[in-house]
Amino acid sequence: MKSDALPKWKDLPPIEGQPQGFAWGLFDQDGVKDQLGTLNFLTPEVVIRAKDEIKIGTSVSLNWGLENLAESTMGRSTLKHELVDWRNKPGFSFYSWDDEISFNTQSSSQWDGLRHWGNTHTGFYYNGLHHNDLIQSNQLGIEIGRGVLLDYVDYAERKSVKYSPMSSHAILVKELDEIAKDCGIEFLPGDILLVRVGWTKWYDEHEDSGRSKHITNAYAWAGIKGCEETLEWLWDHHFAAIASDNNGVEVVPMDDAWRLHDFLLPGWGMPMGEMWDLEDLAKKCKKQSRWTFFLTSSPLNLKGGAASPPNALAIF
Repeated sequence: MKSDALPKWKDLPPIEGQPQGFAWGLFDQDGVKDQLGTLNFLTPEVVIRAKDEIKIGTSVSLNWGLENLAESTMGRSTLKHELVDWRNKPGFSFYSWDDEISFNTQSSSQWDGLRHWGNTHTGFYYNGLHHNDLIQSNQLGIEIGRGVLLDYVDYAERKSVKYSPMSSHAILVKELDEIAKDCGIEFLPGDILLVRVGWTKWYDEHEDSGRSKHITNAYAWAGIKGCEETLEWLWDHHFAAIASDNNGVEVVPMDDAWRLHDFLLPGWGMPMGEMWDLEDLAKKCKKQSRWTFFLTSSPLNLKGGAASPPNALAIF
């Protein structure tokens, strides 16, 4: 189904036993349940159109270091990295090193895939798969299109909005629209939306002792407000995916009734990117006076994974 043929968010057909505003079945074809969700908006035509964003041939990495987040969040393990010296391996005499890495995919830049989050109240994931069925299933994995940056940090500085990324400061739809208007951005179906909040910037600028109380022992993080207006805005713009430099995309604590995670991932199949490094991107966009670019992301080729580092690049 083409994006212009989809119902508005308020007109999405009801799904028995689920909150109003789910999009299950809309992308199914020939009786086969869809597993891509809003990534269906990244049609060949949308990807081909996105190549026109490449004008000067430079790129920016959007990946925060795997080792950057030193503190555990919500009890998750942190990165473990070991170099293995082949000179110490019996029977070998090579001058060589191997890496052995263990990490939780939620511990740095990531895509939350469609297996990562089910609806908090029902336990169902995208398109009707229940939590208890996921462990035996290889369904639901996590791409290329036009990226759009909405730089809330820059907006707040210009508008004298005072906030800390480590607070429950909620970003409103009207502010996102103002940023787009100020930057001359016209949204297109299939856009991959990036919102800079300043979370990773704050983290990188503070010492360990000042970080732990905000990361490990407390959860108050600035982000997009979870509410009906936000859900309507996101769906009706037909974004393919959304990502931010904060830990969650939405404001934390989350609104239990309008938690974006409960709608975007299990309701629409919209991947959510978290803790992306948007600092160099923001500088490049400001220097170029344009906030759209060609975005490519190649997640881990891991069958049955729930999330992945994005391996994302913005190309100008």
